[in-house]
Amino acid sequence: MALLPWHNIETVLLDMDGTLLDLHFDNQFWLEHIPQKMSEKQGKSIEQCKQEMRDSYAKVQGQIQWYCLDYWAEQLDLDIIVAKQEIAHLISLRPDTLPFLDALKASQKKVVLVTNAHPGSLSLKVEKTQLDEHIDELISTHQFGVTKESQLLWQKLQAHLNFDPAKTLFVDDSQVILDAAKEYGIAYTLGITNPDSKLPENEIHGHMTTNDYLSLLHDIE
Repeated sequence: MALLPWHNIETVLLDMDGTLLDLHFDNQFWLEHIPQKMSEKQGKSIEQCKQEMRDSYAKVQGQIQWYCLDYWAEQLDLDIIVAKQEIAHLISLRPDTLPFLDALKASQKKVVLVTNAHPGSLSLKVEKTQLDEHIDELISTHQFGVTKESQLLWQKLQAHLNFDPAKTLFVDDSQVILDAAKEYGIAYTLGITNPDSKLPENEIHGHMTTNDYLSLLHDIE
């Protein structure tokens, strides 16, 4: 269980997908729904389309294109937002998210969402969850043109938010991104080990971890 020095934390930077929202929607969309759409469009088998999509994802993983709906719309000749709306009923908050956000707000921390998600995807998810009502600022890294995997993003983010890395907590479900935050000098990092409610837990190394924000609530001050 994570034990965080809340008395020393002023700013909390939060990932969205898998951290505040259940990653099941995104996994279902990219690994099942899109291959299904491409199979119907191209007359290929589902398995062939799944493999082709996995190959396409691997080419740009961690880069801004991987998260860019415009890029995929062009690559696949598909309206990605419309496709997302077709299974938008799967978009959901983690059950422990709102109590966590409300506790952070009550303790007067500055709470900022920092997601690699495209603004179109962010808008759809905010519309479905009203996440914006519980967070001080919502940031898509697309506005900086670089992802959280990059040190340049952290430089731009600090210039934009003027946070003190020594008094900042960053929460994410990605090992690579947590490592990047730590490399930049973010003092406190927290890894989420259960981003997708339908899948087994992940292992995250070199960071404090949790699978339930409720276990942190009594310590927040």
